[in-house]
Amino acid sequence: MPKLWSITNFLFIIFGSILLTGCSNIEKEAKYPTGYDRSSIGGDIYAKPDSIFGGDGMKIFGGKDNENEDGASGIGVNSFLWRASLDTISFMPLASADPFGGVILTDWYSSEEAKDERFKINAFILGRQLRSDGIRVRIFKQVYKNNTWRDVTPAEGTAHQLEDTILTRARQLRIASINNE
Repeated sequence: MPKLWSITNFLFIIFGSILLTGCSNIEKEAKYPTGYDRSSIGGDIYAKPDSIFGGDGMKIFGGKDNENEDGASGIGVNSFLWRASLDTISFMPLASADPFGGVILTDWYSSEEAKDERFKINAFILGRQLRSDGIRVRIFKQVYKNNTWRDVTPAEGTAHQLEDTILTRARQLRIASINNE
């Protein structure tokens, strides 16, 4: 038995040595592709990679440049339009609010005066600048008839009036921020 054990150990050591020696001829270690190697497309391999948040990255607590002049803060949309939208529709229950995507969704709201109709608002802030085309509002209306809620078209111009109200409030917020500087 001792002779068999020593032959097995000897063969194991020889086989292990051959295996390790065979691995020493690898010139380059295989790496998982990360997208930073730009040598294949002729770019600089030491260049800073592109970011989905732009050249300067995402600024959460503001920055040293004057980016806040147009209301752009750590959120992905114009902060004045964002706050004005929230202020304007604050009487309705919020279902969802995404400051990076600029989407505000409300839940259904019924007023005390008209309990047989309800409204829902979707507000979309479209950019980082305070512009008149920077906000889009969709209004949904339902009426209660025959024990079910039925979709109806809201009054024409209601969404446009709400957009104008939000823009007016955003301008007020911007003027107030300029006066406080």
